[in-house]
Amino acid sequence: MKRIFSIWAVIISIVLPFFLIMTSIRFLLTPVFIQEEYNRQGFPSDMYGFTTQDRLYWGNISREYMLNSADISFLGNQQISSTQPLYNTRELKHMLDVKNLIQKMLIAWYLLIGVLLLTVIFAWRMKQMPRFWRSLRDGGWLTIGLIGTVLLGVAIGFDAIFTGFHRIFFQGDTWLFNYSDSLIRLFPMQFWQDAFIAMGSLCLIASALFICLGSKLGKHGA
Repeated sequence: MKRIFSIWAVIISIVLPFFLIMTSIRFLLTPVFIQEEYNRQGFPSDMYGFTTQDRLYWGNISREYMLNSADISFLGNQQISSTQPLYNTRELKHMLDVKNLIQKMLIAWYLLIGVLLLTVIFAWRMKQMPRFWRSLRDGGWLTIGLIGTVLLGVAIGFDAIFTGFHRIFFQGDTWLFNYSDSLIRLFPMQFWQDAFIAMGSLCLIASALFICLGSKLGKHGA
């Protein structure tokens, strides 16, 4: 059983970076990030007239849609004015695609939480907690390597990373919009660049914590 757990610990190390990335994304889907981002000094203003309060209101409605169980009419029924809907048909299609992707990510995230909790219980019963802590330490180092690469890419050429991400997860040019569209006005490129940096920073902080704890608590029974 100890040999089996050793193999499983390696798997945990490999999975941990993806778990931390998904955890960071889930944090970014709270009202905190939108609140801080829109009120951040230097955040680009909307040339078409959205105020900070407008962005907070409509941005949070868009965020809520990603997490709730409502269909696309939740956004389709939103009106900026009596004659102007919040999103046009093309934008609504993209928002539905994004929601489907996020919902799948959340399912995987919940499953990983369950797997990690069961692993802790199994490690404790098998008296393999030091090995478990070392797997988190190793996963922390893997995360730092992965996130460091992503952040370097953001610094060198964020547009290429952003484009590559959308080409992987979305079909054709369905994610391209006019500057006058609400999606771009609410979530300009600066928003996504800051989101990538925030995600990477959260992952690096969590990784450093796991490395410190894993190095200290993993010594016994090495």
